[in-house]
Amino acid sequence: MARELFIFVAAFAAFASAVAAYLAAFHGEASLKEILSTAFAAVIGLYAGRYLERRLING
Repeated sequence: MARELFIFVAAFAAFASAVAAYLAAFHGEASLKEILSTAFAAVIGLYAGRYLERRLING
C-alpha cells in the first residue's frame, strides 16, 4: 500500500513538473488548473496502463 502511494505521489509530481515546464516554455504562462488536471489525467493513464499490463501477463 505504501509502495502504491509513493508511486502515485512521485508520478503526479513528475507529470505536474513536466506539464508546468512545457506550458511555461512554450506558452509563457502556466495556470494551476491546467497543470493539476493534466497531471491527474496522466496518472490515471499510468495506472490504467499498469492494470492492463498486469492483466495481460496473467492471461
